[in-house]
Amino acid sequence: MSVIDLRSDTVTRPTAAMKEAIAKAEVGDDVFGEDPTVNELEAYSAQLMGKEAGLFVASGTMGNFVSLLSHCGRGDEVLVARGAHIFQYEQGGASSLGGMVLNPIGQSKMQAITASDVLNNISACDVHKPITRLVCLENTLNGIAVPLETTDAVVEAARNQGLKTHMDGARIFNAALALKSDVKRLVEGIDSVQFCFSKGLSAPVGSMVVGDKEFIHKARRARKALGGGMRQAGLLAAACRVALDQMTGRLEEDHENARKLAEGVKELDFLNVDLSNCQTNMVWIETRFPDEKLKAQTLVDEIKEQGVLVLATGPDKIRAVTHYGITDGDIDRTIAAFATAVAKIVEKADIQTGSRS
Repeated sequence: MSVIDLRSDTVTRPTAAMKEAIAKAEVGDDVFGEDPTVNELEAYSAQLMGKEAGLFVASGTMGNFVSLLSHCGRGDEVLVARGAHIFQYEQGGASSLGGMVLNPIGQSKMQAITASDVLNNISACDVHKPITRLVCLENTLNGIAVPLETTDAVVEAARNQGLKTHMDGARIFNAALALKSDVKRLVEGIDSVQFCFSKGLSAPVGSMVVGDKEFIHKARRARKALGGGMRQAGLLAAACRVALDQMTGRLEEDHENARKLAEGVKELDFLNVDLSNCQTNMVWIETRFPDEKLKAQTLVDEIKEQGVLVLATGPDKIRAVTHYGITDGDIDRTIAAFATAVAKIVEKADIQTGSRS
């Protein structure tokens, strides 16, 4: 039985076109600035995002970290959403390694920060307080596409207060599709942007940081200090260029599969999905078993026995992410696997069915 892996869109495999591009890539020493394939990718990515220059990095986490290091010094404060990857899933590197103060703001992990959140959380000019330097946005945020007007208002508020802005755009092409917007427009006015090639775009490795030339000069130094000089990185950059050229246009399929999965799972006993949060390729499933000993991980373990992999993100939360390689038939099989797994759990726990509470 083949495995359906919905833990993340990072599990995608490179396409045949990517492998061919890797084999044919012209390379040089990127640390010396002599890899033509990397140089071309950086220039093209910057143009795509409406920025002056780009920097190829190993991962989204590295891209975010070199950006923060380039904007801030030790002791500076960074305003970031509560559910942001920078705060939740990067091991606090900005604080532990960069000496920055991460201040999580906003109403919940599933909500983007607003202009009022920013204005209400800038540290006062006080010797007891850190100096607020940077506002970090994310789009998509946990699969939710942040509206243009929300981003624009935050950027304007930050600029008026003398703050820089950084966008973690790991899945920015998913956001652009959901919002029916050009990707360049989504990051207009933002000082730096990081986006990933190795998630829904299916490249094996790599992320891009873009900004003005002065910022990228600082970021390049930060990348080197972090051990991110990858030498003949054109082998990777070649696959990433294919990702930009061929994979952004197919993301609608992932969004449709996610919606189908969300609607199917929502109909099952003891499970719930907030369909308003299913806007791109992520499905957030809430378990509602009446026995408190039955956690989300219980369901994750049970469904794994049927060849479906999903991720427990909390005691009662499960995340499933659709991506390249997942078919309509895989979604049918996944919904059926959830139904079978719930039935087995209910039978083992002797829980009465007939109520979806």
